[in-house]
Amino acid sequence: MNLSIISGHFFNRIKCLIAITTVIGITVFASGCSMNDKSQDAALPRYTKLEAFNPHRAEFMCKHEADVTPAISEEAEALFQNALTLDNPDIWPAQRDYQKIAKLYEQAANLGHWKAQFNLAGLYLKGIGVPQDIEKAISLTEDLMRKGVPAAWDNMGSYYMGGVGSLEQDATVAYAFWQRAADLGSMAAQTYIGAKLLATSDQPPEAWANRRVGMKMLECAYAQGYARAGYELGLEYATVGQTDKSQKERAIQYFHQAVKLGSMEAANSLFSDFASGSSASASVITDVDLSRSERYAVFSDALRRNRDLRFPNLDKVLPLPPAKLPMWDGNKETLINAAKAVVPKPAAPAKPAAQEVPVRTGRAYIPEGWGLPDKPQTSVTAQYESTAAPVAGYWIARLMHPVTERQHAWNAAQLPLAYKEGELFDRTRPGLRDEDGRIQFHYLGQPVERAAPVALTEHPLVSRGVGRHADLPALPRDCKGHFPCPQAGIWRASVAQNHPSAALFNQWHRQAYVARGGHFPDPKAQHLAVNSHEVTWQWLGQANELRGDLEYVSLGGSDTPAVQS
Repeated sequence: MNLSIISGHFFNRIKCLIAITTVIGITVFASGCSMNDKSQDAALPRYTKLEAFNPHRAEFMCKHEADVTPAISEEAEALFQNALTLDNPDIWPAQRDYQKIAKLYEQAANLGHWKAQFNLAGLYLKGIGVPQDIEKAISLTEDLMRKGVPAAWDNMGSYYMGGVGSLEQDATVAYAFWQRAADLGSMAAQTYIGAKLLATSDQPPEAWANRRVGMKMLECAYAQGYARAGYELGLEYATVGQTDKSQKERAIQYFHQAVKLGSMEAANSLFSDFASGSSASASVITDVDLSRSERYAVFSDALRRNRDLRFPNLDKVLPLPPAKLPMWDGNKETLINAAKAVVPKPAAPAKPAAQEVPVRTGRAYIPEGWGLPDKPQTSVTAQYESTAAPVAGYWIARLMHPVTERQHAWNAAQLPLAYKEGELFDRTRPGLRDEDGRIQFHYLGQPVERAAPVALTEHPLVSRGVGRHADLPALPRDCKGHFPCPQAGIWRASVAQNHPSAALFNQWHRQAYVARGGHFPDPKAQHLAVNSHEVTWQWLGQANELRGDLEYVSLGGSDTPAVQS
């Protein structure tokens, strides 16, 4: 059962696998309901008509969550980050203010933040910070399914696998939901199913033999930055590498990249392999390297404490052979912080936001600290003035066909007005003439609580411990990805906003430590539909220090080039 909490970019999954008889090639209903169910229940997303799970499918078309999930506003993201900061793994669970965390998630969800709503569903499911309400958790998940969020379809499958609430435990239905989630772009579902298709022969209900599709699913999830997918790909190439030694290098690369994405399991594998070398039967490492083994152990321990960590600049402190390791003073925090993403310090404390509108009374009254959402929570068709409000909330009057300056001014002067469900709209038309034509009332939604302005003293990623501040270079320095790196240090990658993969590629963790004269990471190696020449890399400084002939791990912004090896 998936009781997931989305922390930034991670889905910590727990799936309960029970015996399942897979029905191939027929349609199943995600029902778990009896013949006595009300007819209107059939419209709920939990009862969606689904194709049966087919482990022997011939094709899989890769889709990404970032391309289909709803856009998130800055205000909603700030609330979400505040909630994640309060849920810091460095704080004992008993000391975390889960009531406030739940409130922040609710506020962000009301502003359309799908990850916050996902997490809020998890809190209701477990009764943390809010009264336990399993039906509420399922309903919040269903709302996300309606909005096209792939992770919600994945979660519904886990609800069925665990028999959550009123849902009857049904593994067949669970796999059908997971299959739909994977097809929609869920990186978690793609990884879970993809790993189960890598067997050499069918072993239902544990595994099936469909390596071609299984690898496509894992590669699709890996392209989305999903750590578990990188680890599973490493395991697969490590297995193949026992008979085909040429594949061992690919296994090492996948494990190393998975550590960057936050895989504790991959860090453990490389820790063990570098410690034992070829003496271990499944090792992908030829020679023992205790220094590298020790450093992977440090990252493994850090990820055990905080699964939200990412280390995009891991190569700054722990490059793969044959590159030489920089000297290190043995301080674990220095090693960990140097590998984190670099973020700029806030330029200045944020000024309190001015009140958007004067205090209003009557129907126009909106309590202080509350406001109308950017988009209404529910889509409602515009209503003529002679009708009644079909749903409660705030509505605004608009002339249907304004032409003159006076008519446009009338539209601009109208205020949102509160109406109860079934209440007649105001038909007095103050300030209008008969020749001005008809008016309609447009639904604006229910008020949502606004976040109190906060003076930022540090970046939210630093508050959560997953990033670190740095003084960025005063002079910008950019380089296209197909050219050699002109300067050692940390580089941030991006593509043009109109690029088809912009939503997926342009993320905070898209950084890399590159030595002068070296090559920037090839997006194709990460299974991204991006060419090197389409990527612009921005230099952030942060080169390691040179002391004599030795290179040292450094958190400073030294402009000295790294030693070439």
